Amino acid sequence: METKRLYKSSTNRVLCGVCGGIGEYLNIDPTIIRLLCLLLVCGVGSGLLIYIVAAVIIPEEPKHF
Repeated sequence: METKRLYKSSTNRVLCGVCGGIGEYLNIDPTIIRLLCLLLVCGVGSGLLIYIVAAVIIPEEPKHF
């Protein structure tokens, strides 16, 4: 059984691919993740910081040749 890994998406990205990668990992539409992130930014104010930290910490998706 293959272990699931969280990567920034290389195909479904708007800024850094964080929301696309989380959406692919959770098997849900990345637009929902983007909306939740937007709500965190507007509502709580910590969403931007969380996104920046995730963009730095989550590795890029490995290239498949």
